[in-house]
Amino acid sequence: MSPAATEGAAALRALHRPGEPVVLPNAWDAAGAKRFEEAGFSAIATTSSAVAASIGRADHELAPADEMLAAVARIVAAVSVPVTADLEAGYGLSPDELVSALVGTGAVGLNLEDTDHSRGELGDPERNAERLAAVKQAASDQGVDVVLNARVDTYLHPGEPEERLEEAVRRARLYAEAGADCVYPILMADREAVRRFVAEAGAPVNIFAGRGLFRLAELAELGVARVTFGGSLQATALNAAVEQLAEFTAGS
Repeated sequence: MSPAATEGAAALRALHRPGEPVVLPNAWDAAGAKRFEEAGFSAIATTSSAVAASIGRADHELAPADEMLAAVARIVAAVSVPVTADLEAGYGLSPDELVSALVGTGAVGLNLEDTDHSRGELGDPERNAERLAAVKQAASDQGVDVVLNARVDTYLHPGEPEERLEEAVRRARLYAEAGADCVYPILMADREAVRRFVAEAGAPVNIFAGRGLFRLAELAELGVARVTFGGSLQATALNAAVEQLAEFTAGS
């Protein structure tokens, strides 16, 4: 990895400060990424759902991996700030292949989620922890530094609130022990659940902040270290475009 890439990974990791969350806007193309950088954001994340939609494909690893990785590379090339890539569950690549693919895009971090898309259900947490550890080891073996955000998907699947929280904490601890730099209980929206998760997860915490869910000050008070938005920014942008068109055509 080049010195600049190594510095980028270190810079991205250093931004993960509990109580002072880094806000990572999720880009789906180069133009959006560049605009987010111009707006003053210190790092950028990609989002698989919005990237897939932008190329006419579906999320959940139904888009070709090479097309998703090419989109990440275009985003990285458009900006000078660190980029972390949403690589879903790894597209069936081995840890070595996955790290090589990530490095090839120029991104310095990655999301990996624990849903088994082949079955549409949560994957085995112990096996997933082993895979996360293998990804970190592959990066070390290749002489690269990557910031690994382990997504915890219990809130994407049915369950009682307390059971889902307990399972999210259990998975987060396993993933932290495996070397994850950050853990991400996507769609966790209850403030007290976030507070407990932050206290018990064992690693810095990423929270999804879809429109109307949280304010930045709230998440800071809860001890969150990172905030992302998934595909919601793309939805907001497209809705704004449709509203502008509606205003223009009104009364015609």
